[in-house]
Amino acid sequence: MGYSSLKMGADVYQAPRGTVDILPAEQAYWRYIEQKAAQTCQLYGYERIDTPVFENMNLFSRSIGERTDIVEKEMYSFEDKGGNRITLRPEGTAPVCRAYIENGMHNQPQPVKLYYSASIFRYERPQAGRYRQHHQFGYEVIGDNDPALDAEVIDMAWRFFESLGLRRLKLLLNSIGCRKCRPDYLASLRQYYIGHRDELCPECGVRLEKNTLRLLDCKKPLCQQFAASAPRSADCLCPDCAEHFNLLRKYLQQLELPFSVNHCLVRGLDYYTRTVFEIQPQTGGAQSTIGGGGRYDDLIEGLGGKPTPALGFATGIERIILNLKKQQVAIPPIPTPEVFIAQAGDKVKNEAVKLASSLRGAGIGVLQASSSKSLKAQLRQANNFSAHYVIIIGEEEIETGTVILRNMTTAEQETIALTKLQNRLQCPP
Repeated sequence: MGYSSLKMGADVYQAPRGTVDILPAEQAYWRYIEQKAAQTCQLYGYERIDTPVFENMNLFSRSIGERTDIVEKEMYSFEDKGGNRITLRPEGTAPVCRAYIENGMHNQPQPVKLYYSASIFRYERPQAGRYRQHHQFGYEVIGDNDPALDAEVIDMAWRFFESLGLRRLKLLLNSIGCRKCRPDYLASLRQYYIGHRDELCPECGVRLEKNTLRLLDCKKPLCQQFAASAPRSADCLCPDCAEHFNLLRKYLQQLELPFSVNHCLVRGLDYYTRTVFEIQPQTGGAQSTIGGGGRYDDLIEGLGGKPTPALGFATGIERIILNLKKQQVAIPPIPTPEVFIAQAGDKVKNEAVKLASSLRGAGIGVLQASSSKSLKAQLRQANNFSAHYVIIIGEEEIETGTVILRNMTTAEQETIALTKLQNRLQCPP
C-alpha cells in the first residue's frame, strides 16, 4: 500500500522482525542473480529441485547436529494439527538429501547434480545481509567421492560470483577429516583448549563441552588468538583424507583458482567431512562470507540411505546483493513496457483500451494512462515510466484511423495509420 505500517483499529501491522519486503526497486537484483545462477547450473549440468518449506523436525536435528546453535536456538519448530513435529527449513542440504533417498535417485546415473533456490528460516539476530527469513541459492552433487568433483564445485561457485561481476574475492580451504581420523583430532583439540578454559568466552566454554570443533569458529579476538595456535586438522588426517586433500589442491592449482588453507575453517553444521571452503570479500572477515560449502559423505547414510558420498555449496542472496551494491556493480534493469498510450478525452477511452489489448496480444508491452489526467500530465507520466514511445489518440485520430506516435527520446512525432502501427513498433526504422 506504500505505507511503512498498516493500521487496523488500535493495531499497527509491520513485517516481523528479521524479515523484509522485497520491493519493486530491488527486484532487478533478484532477477539478475536468479538468471546467472540458472545459467551457471546449466553450464555444469545441474537440474533444479524444489523441496517443501517445512520438513519433519528430526530431519534437521539428525543432520545438522543436536548440539549446534541452529538446532538448539534458531529453528522455527511447531506441532501441527496432526501432532507432527514440523520445522521451517533452516538450510537446504538436508531436504535435498531426503528427496534423493525418498525418490530413489540412487538408481539414476551417479553423481546426481541438483540445485535449488529457497527461503531459509532461522531465529537469529538480524544484521546486514542476514535475516530470519532469508533466501539461499545452493547446489548438491551426490554419489561421487572424486576430489576432482570437489574442485569442480568450488570452481562453479567462483565462476558464479565472477559472472555476477563481483571481484576482489578470496577462497579459503580446509579439510576436517572423516569419522576415522577426526576423533583423534578432536581429542587433541579439546586437550589444547582445556588449558585455556578460564580464558575462553562464555560461548566457547559451552562449545568445549558440547561441540569442540566450533571453538575454531569463534569471532571474538581473544578466542581467535587461541584458534591460531590450536592443533591443525590437516596435520591429523588419515592417509585417505590426506591424499584427497592433496589432490584437491592440485586440481585447484590447475584451474588457477587462488586459494589459501585456513586451519580454523570448520563451517557451522555437523554433517561436514573432509573438504570445507568459503568465499569471502578480500576486505572482510568470516562475518562477510558470501558463500561456502564442502563434503558431507556420511549424511545420506545417517538419514537412512545407503553410504553415499556427496558435497555442495550455498550462498545467501541478500548477502550477494549487499556485495553487489558495495562494489557498485551495474545491474541490468528489468524490462518495462516501451509504449505508453495517452488519450485526449474520455470519449476515446474505449478505443484506447482496445488498442492497448491488441498491442499486448502482439507481444508489445503497453502502459495506459488514466483519461482523468490532462494530455500534458499523461506525457509527464510517460516520461516518468521511461516509455520510449507515446501513442496519442483523440477523436480526430479515431475518425481518420490514425494515431500520433511520439518518440520520447528524440521528441519527434508522426501520424501513422492504425493498420501500420504494430509493424512500426516491432520494426522501428
